[in-house]
Amino acid sequence: MGTVRQGDPMKTGVKSSTVAGEAGSRNQAPTPQALRQYIQRFPQASVLVVGDLILDHYVMGKVSRISPEAPVPVVHVESESLRLGGAANVFNNILALGGKADLCGVIGADESGRLLMKELGTRRSGRGGVVIDHDRPTTRKSRVIAHNQQIVRYDVEGRHELKPALQRRIVQYVESRLRELSCVVVSDYAKGVVSASLMSDITRLAALRKVPVIVDPKVEHFGYYKGVTVMTPNHLEATQASGLHGDDDQTINEAGAMIRQRLGCQSVLITRGEKGMSLYEGDGVSWHLPTQARQVYDVTGAGDTVIGTLALALSTGASIKHGAILANHAAGIVVGMVGTATVSPKQLTEALGNE
Repeated sequence: MGTVRQGDPMKTGVKSSTVAGEAGSRNQAPTPQALRQYIQRFPQASVLVVGDLILDHYVMGKVSRISPEAPVPVVHVESESLRLGGAANVFNNILALGGKADLCGVIGADESGRLLMKELGTRRSGRGGVVIDHDRPTTRKSRVIAHNQQIVRYDVEGRHELKPALQRRIVQYVESRLRELSCVVVSDYAKGVVSASLMSDITRLAALRKVPVIVDPKVEHFGYYKGVTVMTPNHLEATQASGLHGDDDQTINEAGAMIRQRLGCQSVLITRGEKGMSLYEGDGVSWHLPTQARQVYDVTGAGDTVIGTLALALSTGASIKHGAILANHAAGIVVGMVGTATVSPKQLTEALGNE
């Protein structure tokens, strides 16, 4: 593919055409000033995040010896913290960037559920979209970190599909909110909330209101996402879902085009770690965005930051290409932090430069 400037079409012989709402030629990268205008409008956005709620538990410490009981490091614990994860982290990212957000998902009737709701705290005015399933635990991921390196992670979760009554409550909540929304985000961590019938209902209802639907997918559920506006798989998910192997440019190009065509999505945005992002739109148009990360300490939650930023950008009139550029900058910031993190409007604005 060769070296490609940010925002330039991939060197694959694909066509270039104008996207509605985007000023100027598609060959012309947006100025930082143009991108900053979207950030300034983020408070006008109203996004509903639907998906798997996760409580992220961090145990931070130091290692100075190996256990005499087994060949494993002994971590001297210095601190512990709880953070919002999964769909709750997407929700938190949207709020941190200045947008309005609501949350829809499931917790268990347990201590982790209580702690997750406590972490949400004043971030949301009610709990209408968060339902309790007495037959499953609240999803909790515990990470032990020493010297900025994750040593082990252990999970508590239930992955079975929601009972029809709980699923109906979620669909009814989504329908009740659609009049006020500028975007719906589906954050699928394959913990049981997102099903084929739920996605069918959400895409149908959102289409009636002309509300875009963005999905952070899981490979085993790719068939559920037909007709959504944008999907944001990482490169491994994209190649696995398309039955391809490798992460070279040609393979990723084939995977992105195949997914978009099979599912009838408007766009597919593939996140590629240190290689940046690749965006696939209709008529064979594709773009490559080089990474904006200066240092990578922890990729935990970076996908949540990408989809939250993209949702806000689309909500405020940005094209998918411009939204992807903003999301790429936001991801570059968050991977430079340890643990699940968020980005502020000021950080994102500064990352765009001073032009």
